[in-house]
Amino acid sequence: MNEVLSASILFVWVLTLVSVITRKLYVYMRSKGLEHNVAVYYNRKVIHMLAGGLCAAFIPFLFETPVVPFIFALALALLTYIPHRSGRLMYWFQVEENVYETSFCIMWGVVISIGWLLSNGNFWVGILPVLFMSFGDAVTGIVRNKLYGRRTKSWWGNLAMAFLSIPLGAILGLAGVIAGAAASIVEHFEFRFIDDNVSIPLVSLVILLLAEVYAPWMLYL
Repeated sequence: MNEVLSASILFVWVLTLVSVITRKLYVYMRSKGLEHNVAVYYNRKVIHMLAGGLCAAFIPFLFETPVVPFIFALALALLTYIPHRSGRLMYWFQVEENVYETSFCIMWGVVISIGWLLSNGNFWVGILPVLFMSFGDAVTGIVRNKLYGRRTKSWWGNLAMAFLSIPLGAILGLAGVIAGAAASIVEHFEFRFIDDNVSIPLVSLVILLLAEVYAPWMLYL
């Protein structure tokens, strides 16, 4: 019951952030002259950090298994997908061109759960890749949006992501540092059916799991 209560509080926070706070932030940014697509992109990155990243950081302190976080992640995935199906987008952060926010929610739950289970309870193996996806990708997106005013790829953004993700990866020693560097590089590339909300946590998770099996000493400083 404690885990359900904790997840419920985080769930309410995410809903408030998505439906109220970022909507007001969108209005504010538009009032300052930012174009629609720029305001939307900034909002997406705010949600990355304050929903995905912040909630992931609380996981080790509130939950003993990944079951409840996984269920709530899938619920959020459904809630972000329904507007696309109904044609009633939450225009202040959603776009018609993709459903990346839905893949973000799915990967958040899947990666944390797989990392937790396959590492015999070392929750950081699943959480660290999610932090790369949440904070690292947000930083690179904000830098690119500031420089170019649109969604595009730039090595300047990836450099900013590396400055954040590599030190953050030190949580899991050398393997985490390597995973942070790899995540910062793979973010630059787009694949036809795989967006960076999939490639970033997946690549870094694989690196950490390989270290867990073949070089466990790399997971400690």
